[in-house]
Amino acid sequence: MAAVSIFRLSASIRSLSWVSKVCSAQSRCITAASPAVTRRVETMVARHAEIVEMLNSGEHAGSASLGKEMSQLALVASITGKTGELRQELTSLKELLIDAESEGDVEMEEECSSEMDRINDEMQALGAQLVEAILPRDENDIGTDAVLEVRAGTGGDEAALFAAELLATFEKTAKGRGWTLESLGKTTTDIGGVKEAAVLISSGSGGGYYFGDDENVDVESLDRLGPYGLFKFESGVHRVQRVPVNDVRIHTSAVSVAVLPSIDESSGDPKDTLPMSELKIETMRASGAGGQHVNTTDSAVRITHVPSGITASIQDERSQHKNKAKALKLITARVRDKIREEEERERGDARANLMGGGDRSERIRTYNWPQDRITDHRSKQTEHGISKLFESGAGNGLVSVFAPSMRSMHKELMLKEMEDEKR
Repeated sequence: MAAVSIFRLSASIRSLSWVSKVCSAQSRCITAASPAVTRRVETMVARHAEIVEMLNSGEHAGSASLGKEMSQLALVASITGKTGELRQELTSLKELLIDAESEGDVEMEEECSSEMDRINDEMQALGAQLVEAILPRDENDIGTDAVLEVRAGTGGDEAALFAAELLATFEKTAKGRGWTLESLGKTTTDIGGVKEAAVLISSGSGGGYYFGDDENVDVESLDRLGPYGLFKFESGVHRVQRVPVNDVRIHTSAVSVAVLPSIDESSGDPKDTLPMSELKIETMRASGAGGQHVNTTDSAVRITHVPSGITASIQDERSQHKNKAKALKLITARVRDKIREEEERERGDARANLMGGGDRSERIRTYNWPQDRITDHRSKQTEHGISKLFESGAGNGLVSVFAPSMRSMHKELMLKEMEDEKR
């Protein structure tokens, strides 16, 4: 039975005469008739049928890993099966149309043509969904919380002021989605700027990733993204050009942003935590404002990941225990992100060539106040109305406006990588 299913589905894939496109705002398109897409679909459909047969045999009944893999492949199999059914309908309608034309049945001709147009439109929509379904997905997009770090760069007080504004914009976006914020440390200036800050953004969903088998689900909807999935393309250097409050000339300043996936400590998975043997934990007296408590209690905590040299220091809380817990969250996110960056670097330069390397030293966006415009240098997208974008929060705010084009570019990159694999 499975072999017959594979044959039918593969035949549907190979006979794709239609071309459906997923395009970004810059007219970059991914086509469902692409050889890379066809190869990927054939592989996924065959694997889905294989897993179904394995589970039906009873030998692997109850296998959690196979069940998860099957759920991730089910959407591709469902769309491909539906496409095959539509192609059969189309073939039957073409035969009816030929008969109607030979018999001069005008009413039947019109009915057949109308139905064929409907099927072609439906196949176009299925093609777009198929491309979405076969692309590899970041499991951190849907249920993962985010550690968002903001650090003032070149520009002195002006950079710190812009860092505060950018951080407030991110926080407004998170709150607009009903997410919670937990400060993991903040250093401010006397005039209200932010030298550096880290915040944990939590959705409260408890994580989890579901690919689903419903072809009508928009798997790329921004509404379905978790904190990391929504904010991840904000990583990089944000450059601002404007006249500071204490000058009359335009200054250029920079703020560095890093968005890291937060690890679910309750998962119980050893890979989600750092071995304590790799950590050096130090306590010290907090510095700065805080009164008598600051000078008498060793509440500040600094943790160093010895193998990498990465550190995290927290002194926000009066409790050493709370500061240690926050520092552990921060250093775990930083170390895991460093590992992820190294793994991606080993995959080659395709990602860097298309979207930039994701390095914190790389300029990704410019905010030009005199021209009231924001330009993203990766997607080449430009928007006007800086104040509105900063104030709009979750709906039409800064993050939501630029996220779609960045995700489209990411899809294009993944398709390019799929094509390059077979060359």
